Amino acid sequence: MAYTAILDACVLYSAPVTDLLLRIALTDLYRAKWTADIHREWMTNLAKNRPDLPWPRIERRRDHMDRFVRDSLISGYERIVPTLVLPDPDDRHVLAAAIVGRADVIVTFNLADFPAVSLEPYGIEVQHPDECLQHLFDLDAERICTVVHGLRIALAKPVMSAHEYIASLTRHGLPQVAAQLMGRFGEL
Repeated sequence: MAYTAILDACVLYSAPVTDLLLRIALTDLYRAKWTADIHREWMTNLAKNRPDLPWPRIERRRDHMDRFVRDSLISGYERIVPTLVLPDPDDRHVLAAAIVGRADVIVTFNLADFPAVSLEPYGIEVQHPDECLQHLFDLDAERICTVVHGLRIALAKPVMSAHEYIASLTRHGLPQVAAQLMGRFGEL
């Protein structure tokens, strides 16, 4: 069974982070999962913070995610949400989805929202996306470099050199994986 990760809304909010994680998921190196509630959260925040993005474009991104990442959408978790305890009750739906989806990890920028003591009974860990990507890089660096190369050359707006793409990963909170990629610059 493949390593399974629930991607929190804060991870799906950022297009560069999302694109990298989802393209890697398409290689079956790991399984990426989320819920309709997680979608609603990142979509609402993106629309609020980026009024220049029309809502249909945001919906199209969600639809592409659901269509192209196999078995990504988790449902049936809602009934256990009230039974869970986290520092912020609004995050319980993410843990509930991780439990129902039999996830190994919750990938989030907000590590403090998912304390180990709350996740441990379910055998679930929490990881920053940079840490998650480092683990994936350690599993198959060649595959990650191939994904990054394909992603980078597919970018049309803006077209990015390998150096610019790596710099964008650093700006989006992924400095460690950016450093690993810099070490394999010629493959990107």
